[in-house]
Amino acid sequence: ELIHSGEVDVYELMNDLIGKMFSTTFGKVNHHDGALLEIPSDKLAMTTDSFVVNPLFFPGGNIGKLAVYGTVNDLAMCGAQPKSLSLSFILEEGLPMDTLWRICQDIKLAADECQVNIVTGDTKVVERGKGDGIYINTTGIGPLISKFTGPETITEGDAIILSGDLGRHGMAIMAQREGLAFEPQIESDCTNLWAEVKKLTQAGVNIHCMRDLTRGGLAGCLNELSAQASHKIHLKSDAITISEPVSSACELLGLDPYTLACEGRFVLFVSNEYKDPVLQALAPTATCIGNVGKTCKQATVIITNELGVERFMEQPLGELLPRIC
Repeated sequence: ELIHSGEVDVYELMNDLIGKMFSTTFGKVNHHDGALLEIPSDKLAMTTDSFVVNPLFFPGGNIGKLAVYGTVNDLAMCGAQPKSLSLSFILEEGLPMDTLWRICQDIKLAADECQVNIVTGDTKVVERGKGDGIYINTTGIGPLISKFTGPETITEGDAIILSGDLGRHGMAIMAQREGLAFEPQIESDCTNLWAEVKKLTQAGVNIHCMRDLTRGGLAGCLNELSAQASHKIHLKSDAITISEPVSSACELLGLDPYTLACEGRFVLFVSNEYKDPVLQALAPTATCIGNVGKTCKQATVIITNELGVERFMEQPLGELLPRIC
């Protein structure tokens, strides 16, 4: 069966979707105009995002899984424990019901893994050719567990720690989109970052700043933080992990792995006294990739290779690969 619009009973369609699809998957669905939440906390973090990834399904995930993890990860980067999500669908006429069902099942699995409740939502149907299958909008909210920090707290001498290898999400999307076959297959790193941030809070680590590596990858993130913090950033290339399949694919296609998007990796800035506890908490994938230098007037990220040769890690120009999330 397909999603329809136009000469159909819209109320019947919506009731079928709510009753047979959403209630079956997500449990009791709130039919009011909003949700009443009980989240005892002095401070809450809130984020909102929209997901338009193309293709809808890719190695390691799909738009539904990405919508939950992406929202949870943004809250985690604020030091907040994800608690509640809103979920809104924009469906294109002609979308197969089994496609929507598969996406809903992965949303449910991801939400259960992250221990977040889907508390309210909305559904709209647009004409054929106007929606590219499905778009998803989310809002997430949760209590602040650790001190809310940002680029202004980045300090000279801070250690910079990367949680894992780079580039897998961007390369997985590109390979799927362009019909490229790599052996072994490159899968997205799409995952829940709150699980890792929770380990840091339990270890009592004082984090100066965290940021996940989505658009622009590592290069985009660090150039942005350097500009916002007004500090130089120094990196060592041999400490940055890039898997062999991603490295080979980048070499073949002429791409810079430092600019490829991730959906399950983040960088954090801590004083040197917390470097080892962070590495232990995020073992075995995390590495210390550099440190924060002196003040600067514009974004300055310098990377040194194994031979001691320095170069600037430039800000990516434009959006290298649109619709990655």
